[in-house]
Amino acid sequence: MMDLNIFIIEDDAAIFRSLKERLELWSFHVTGPERYDDVMHNFISLQPQLVIIDIQLPMYDGFHWCREIRAVSKVPILFLSSRDHPLDMVMAMNLGADDYIPKPFHMDVLLAKIQAILRRTYAYTEESADLIEWNGAIIDMKRGLIRKDGQDVLLTKNEFFILVVLVQAKDQIISRHELIRKLWDDEHFVNDNTLTANIARLRQKLTVFELEEAIVTKKGLGYMAATL
Repeated sequence: MMDLNIFIIEDDAAIFRSLKERLELWSFHVTGPERYDDVMHNFISLQPQLVIIDIQLPMYDGFHWCREIRAVSKVPILFLSSRDHPLDMVMAMNLGADDYIPKPFHMDVLLAKIQAILRRTYAYTEESADLIEWNGAIIDMKRGLIRKDGQDVLLTKNEFFILVVLVQAKDQIISRHELIRKLWDDEHFVNDNTLTANIARLRQKLTVFELEEAIVTKKGLGYMAATL
């Protein structure tokens, strides 16, 4: 079995350290968010096999992050919280959590729960590889859409293909000729005028996320997906 990544969204440093130490003894790789206002950035870059979330967190609560993660991924989610009211448990499960463990907890019980969840849902990992993060937005490769702050924008096949090609180039300029060639190779038949129209429509749709200026025209050279 491949190394398994666990993403723990827990702002209590002592609890996080304790969990990290114990789980790493079982060969799990454990990571937490760098910032509690932008948890999805770390989630997308790590693409973990399991997420453990506390409810009471800075900025946004655990229910918020469960909702955001579940919108783009089927990754197993386990709540670990000192709030043990039945309504909290019901809310967590309704949002798509796989289990809920109240604090204080016994580490052996938590490990057993983690192992059971991973056995049931391990196949999910093929899906999480189809997500790309760009300027705080999530590009969903399977569904052909871009999502940010809980809002989805659907793109046409050409618009989506152009966006993915530019984003995957990571701040490098892609010439118009290369974009057209890539689209032709993928059987999206376009000419120079069609490319211009698709770029314009893509920028217009990205205004919803204020990312239209992130698709940069380099005069005489081509286009670039900039990191803002």
